[in-house]
Amino acid sequence: MIGLTGGLLRAGAIAAVAVLFLMSCRVGPNYRPPPLPEGASAALVGANSALETPTPPPDAWWHLYNDPRLDDLVQEALEANRDLAAADANLAAAHAAAAEVHAGRYPSTAASAAAVRGRDPATDEILELTGQRPQTIWLYEDLFQVAYEVDLFGRVHRAIEAANANAESVAAARDSVRILVAANSARSYGAICALGEELGVARRSLEVVSQEAEITKRRYEAGAGSELDTTRAQALVAQARSSIPELEGERQAALFELTALLGRTPANAPRDLEKCITPPRLASLIPVGDGPTLIRRRPDVRQAERRLAAATAQIGVTTADLFPAIHLIGFYGGAAAQPSELTTNLGLAWGLGPSISWTFPNQAGPRARVRQAEASQAAALGAFDSVVLTALKETEQALAHYSAALDRRQALVEAQGQIHRSFDIARDEYRAGSLTNLDLLTTEQSLVALDAAVASSDASLIQLQIDLFKALGGGWQKDTRRSP
Repeated sequence: MIGLTGGLLRAGAIAAVAVLFLMSCRVGPNYRPPPLPEGASAALVGANSALETPTPPPDAWWHLYNDPRLDDLVQEALEANRDLAAADANLAAAHAAAAEVHAGRYPSTAASAAAVRGRDPATDEILELTGQRPQTIWLYEDLFQVAYEVDLFGRVHRAIEAANANAESVAAARDSVRILVAANSARSYGAICALGEELGVARRSLEVVSQEAEITKRRYEAGAGSELDTTRAQALVAQARSSIPELEGERQAALFELTALLGRTPANAPRDLEKCITPPRLASLIPVGDGPTLIRRRPDVRQAERRLAAATAQIGVTTADLFPAIHLIGFYGGAAAQPSELTTNLGLAWGLGPSISWTFPNQAGPRARVRQAEASQAAALGAFDSVVLTALKETEQALAHYSAALDRRQALVEAQGQIHRSFDIARDEYRAGSLTNLDLLTTEQSLVALDAAVASSDASLIQLQIDLFKALGGGWQKDTRRSP
């Protein structure tokens, strides 16, 4: 007897070990992060030590401008933007979908109860076989059912891996929206202020050429000039005046762009920004970091990597369909013509046991799904490499454009200083009678053009700075800092 008991215990232990071994046999490839393309971990090629530092940029990069109004606007946009609210909702839906898949680790349960009056086909058949007439009766049922999938081949585990990776991919997509909202808000604010500066320059230029035109007109009336001189001077005034409406229209457009980013209607636009006439300027060199920190920081790279992880797990899900699916099922309840009989042996129903289903021997469909999953993984890997290359390309392009814009602005400022000095000399010589009106007019035209070019370069510079910060991937983490 003792020997028999020991044999049963050994058999039970062996069976338990066998089940645990089978449950550890998860089919499909285990995910490993893909290697980066060659050279992706190197320093940024376009970084200029005179303009940028290798320090990783802060996530809330807009604080580098030390502009409290900019800080407030970006914070408001991150809290009220409608596109970001939609992205948050999509993330909540992805988490809910993952929670649904996680439920597969636990038994599923269902309870039902019914009271139906009519004829039951099974009961009628029994009555007819015994020579009795069918009857219209009340049929009462209550049933509690339990089912549990024994995850021998890892289908549930791989499905959970895929669901988690999909949710993390959606989170990365939401972070990409945060980057866009922060960058576009700063860009719109910078455009409003830069256009304010351009408008100020245009109005000062109009004032200068108007004064000179008035002097030319008086000289003509006094007989010291010609009608041609007066006409050319008035044409320059009209030309200077013509630039103002376009700048005002562009500033209004930028204001309404920012208004939408803030989640406001045009009637509630932040009109106080129309007083801004100086674009925000950095107080220090731009911190750009290096290739590895860039790749870790960019949400689109993280999104592509998580999609690859989900595609890899999906191979395991489809591969598990090639093997038997085993469920442990049980039910308890009753069915009777009288409610009192539901709990008696007359109406009691129960059962417990395994259920096995297997698509066999025709496995053409499951194998086709495995090939499809493997192809999807290959596509996801190619997409990951492409996103990494795009991230590096965009950053290098932004560095190149920014560096060129700084060099251009420096040259324009030097030319501006020279033309202002030339204009002062030309005006004095013209009034002394040693310079023709045409020479003065030509100098005025150069003055107006260079002043406008410098103001325009300031506007371009702030846009390119923000493009660089956007390419560096900052702005997606929660910012707890508040403006003073």
